[in-house]
Amino acid sequence: MSWLLPLLNNLNYWTVLLLMFIEGSVIPAPSELIVPPAAYRAAAGDLNIVLVVLVATIGAVLGSTANYFAAYYLGRPVIYRFANSKLGHLCLLNQEKIEKAEKYFYDHGVIATLTGRLLPGIRQIISIPAGLSKMKFWKFILYTTIGAGAWNTVLATLGWYLHSFVPKDELYTKIEEYNSQIQMVVIGVLGVAAIVGIIWWQMRKRKKRKANPHSATEGKTANEDKQ
Repeated sequence: MSWLLPLLNNLNYWTVLLLMFIEGSVIPAPSELIVPPAAYRAAAGDLNIVLVVLVATIGAVLGSTANYFAAYYLGRPVIYRFANSKLGHLCLLNQEKIEKAEKYFYDHGVIATLTGRLLPGIRQIISIPAGLSKMKFWKFILYTTIGAGAWNTVLATLGWYLHSFVPKDELYTKIEEYNSQIQMVVIGVLGVAAIVGIIWWQMRKRKKRKANPHSATEGKTANEDKQ
């Protein structure tokens, strides 16, 4: 906080870009302390809310891209060694966190770079397993941009809303109070989206089977002929 405060107290487009670049990398700089205060200033007429979201998203994507390329070219042994080093610990990293992000990525596939941007504890390091798995760069950029943009829009909406009734000296307290509620809502929405996605996939699979009732039988017969 000692190095963050001077920047947080002088928020403009450049400081938002810099701080969100840092937030997108492995250095801890919570977006909850950057975007809502910038949106709060936008509601006061000092900044433009659309530019705040845009600049914050660009910064987050650039920071995540740095993580992606580091993991892509350095590989797992070097990344783990850094996570277990004193510098890695200063960045609030350890091997367990990297492994947790990897598990989330492999469990959910490439879409994890989108959904992971919305989850606490995963958001800042989900780009590392994307790089380790050699995920296609254009997919990484696409999903990261959508995920970061969605999260920054939520945070900006919170900051804009708080301006209507929260004094400036109480802003960070209120952000912390509402942030936990927002995270619960986001996790709930992701859960519902996952269930809907599974149901849709199963229905689509069943529809294909009904449309091609002989395909499975033909495949089975072909295998038996080969044997």
